[in-house]
Amino acid sequence: MAIPPPPGPQQPEGQYPPPGMPQGTPQGTPPGPYPPPYPQGAYAQGQYPQGPYPQGPYQQQPFQQPYQPWGSGYSPYNRPVPVNGLAISALVLGVLCFLPGVGLLLGILALVQIKKRGERGKGMAVGGMVLSSLGMVLALLAVATGGAGEFWDDFKDAARDSGGSAFSLVKGDCFDVPGGSLEGMTYDVDKVPCAGEHQGEVFANFEMSEGDYPGDSTVTDTADDKCYTLQDAYAMDTWAVPDDVDLYYFTPTRQSWRMGDREITCVFGNVDAETSLTGSLREDGTTLDPDQLAYLEAAHVLNAAMDSAPATEYVEDDLPGHQKWATRVSDALTEQAGMLRGHTFAPDAAEPVATLVKDLEAAQKEWAKAAESEDVDTFYVHYEKGLDLTDPEKTVTTREALGLATTPPTYGTDDGSVDDGGDGTGQEV
Repeated sequence: MAIPPPPGPQQPEGQYPPPGMPQGTPQGTPPGPYPPPYPQGAYAQGQYPQGPYPQGPYQQQPFQQPYQPWGSGYSPYNRPVPVNGLAISALVLGVLCFLPGVGLLLGILALVQIKKRGERGKGMAVGGMVLSSLGMVLALLAVATGGAGEFWDDFKDAARDSGGSAFSLVKGDCFDVPGGSLEGMTYDVDKVPCAGEHQGEVFANFEMSEGDYPGDSTVTDTADDKCYTLQDAYAMDTWAVPDDVDLYYFTPTRQSWRMGDREITCVFGNVDAETSLTGSLREDGTTLDPDQLAYLEAAHVLNAAMDSAPATEYVEDDLPGHQKWATRVSDALTEQAGMLRGHTFAPDAAEPVATLVKDLEAAQKEWAKAAESEDVDTFYVHYEKGLDLTDPEKTVTTREALGLATTPPTYGTDDGSVDDGGDGTGQEV
């Protein structure tokens, strides 16, 4: 009798071919001429079949399996279901708390699309909706409690402190400007050491008052006036400032003003764009010794009075104005002499300073007489004597003893006084 083979991986248990059908022939195979089964023991020695089942032409028929074969709509690797793009956007906006209303709306739309399309990302959409909802609640609380206004103020302060105003340059910084010009518009600067070559050196910063943007001309005029006033506090020894150095400034633009920028930065720069500055021009309490500082502080009292001369060039055109000016100069000379007498200078400088004080006191008397003159001629007589006694050349010996610059500038009318010399130049930032 024929013994059926045991169940194998391709033939489930209990599904054997009926009697008379060759083994290995699937059920449902249409009848046909099949060779008779081999009788038991009909194999000669060494003649065994190549497998556990008899082989014959019927095995060329395809074997019907209970599973669908590959290549008929089935892939050996599962293709992942795509993630919904709106779900991703909703989660990103929720995490960033940016436009929370939009994040909430995108999350709702994402859930609708996921349900229709069978896509993934439901957790992202729900997470984005939750975070966006929290963001909306916090935004409403900020508005209700005034926190939004405080945030905007802090933002404006940050913009002012972190580059919205003249690139965070502070007094004493040296820098180069891309393009090499300190005039026009600029958006960036490169800080460099002051010991080497540089195009600009910051000597002062100040803030303009709040309010609407006052206009380009007002901003420029404010920068021009105040920067000239502030230069002496940084470069106290004006004789040490080269003649080819002028004042420049960075000012806010209309656009940066809206972001809270109110700062004007005053800068020393060379009048020749092709020439750089070398070394720092700083001469103040951080670099001067006590004797130098005392001398320059006294000299600046006279400088300020000299700089307050009337706009009219000739005395005959405004005698009263010149008389008031002479009074200011006379008072300044009195104060300057008192400051020098009140300071104890080193022995090497004490005698030259004492000689200078005598000249200043003599000059004070002449300027006082010019202030009291009743006519233009009398004014000129005393004015010229007083001006001669305050000639910068008379201070060279004292300056040399103090270790200060000894070459008078080509501009100016007295010891260190600086003529305005016209308008300065600036850049908008």
